[in-house]
Amino acid sequence: MRTRLLFGPILIALLLAGLWLDQAIEGVDWPLDMPPLGFDGTAPPGVVVLPVMLAIAGLGARELAIMLKAKNVHASRFTLAVTAVLGLLASTPLFATLAKGDGAAGLASAAAAMVLVGILHHARTKKSEGAMLSIGAVLFAFVYLGLTFGFLLRIRLEHSAWVLVWVLATVKSCDIFAYFTGKAIGKRKLILWLSPGKTWEGLIGGVIGSAIVGGGGLALLTHLGIFNPGGSPARLALVGAIAGACIGLAGQLGDLMASMMKRDAGIKDSSALLPGFGGILDVIDSPILVAPLAYWTLAVWV
Repeated sequence: MRTRLLFGPILIALLLAGLWLDQAIEGVDWPLDMPPLGFDGTAPPGVVVLPVMLAIAGLGARELAIMLKAKNVHASRFTLAVTAVLGLLASTPLFATLAKGDGAAGLASAAAAMVLVGILHHARTKKSEGAMLSIGAVLFAFVYLGLTFGFLLRIRLEHSAWVLVWVLATVKSCDIFAYFTGKAIGKRKLILWLSPGKTWEGLIGGVIGSAIVGGGGLALLTHLGIFNPGGSPARLALVGAIAGACIGLAGQLGDLMASMMKRDAGIKDSSALLPGFGGILDVIDSPILVAPLAYWTLAVWV
């Protein structure tokens, strides 16, 4: 906990600085001028977020490969990193542009290519055993660390960077509130066989925390004119609280999903890359599953 309290604020500061820079750079003149790909001589949204997310996806894929190898699945760190990065890029308008405006065709082509990559990767072993697991591992990295994680990028491409801050703050507030509520009054185990430390009291406290941050955050964004879905302040606060509670629940589900994978691999943390937190996957497990829900929630509002 001491390490988390020391290192956590540093991670938060870096996150906020990166998102502030991304927002500040948007629209500024820059050298690239490629209208077919959305570069019209000014910096597009996500110019800072994209490379950071690509790095995170690549590092997360390396941790995933270690977990898969623990289950005797033939998984290459490099191959999974490449497929995760391609999945993330598939979340941008790039693939739709390459497919002449047909985003579904571009995405389907990318997924088909990942199947081929999985087949060719396993063929290097010169064995038929485990072929389906190897192909599944490639597709999982493509979907989990690529397409699903990529919804956060889609949010940035369509909204202000501060809307993305709201999403991340809402999901992470559930983790924080759940931890301290569980420590204070937690008695009833949530899922003993999967995550012995989690309690029902902690879950309820976490969801309430997410609802508070969700409602308060949406009210602040609306007050500042950053995001305005319309409606009275009371309605916006209620909608934000409901959205926050749903985001918190989805984040806890993402955390439990990651716990299931780690238990299956026989490890506690995905790595020791981040002091006090474990690995990349230990930090992004909840935002990954929240990302699609948050994206479609915002899409319905707009």
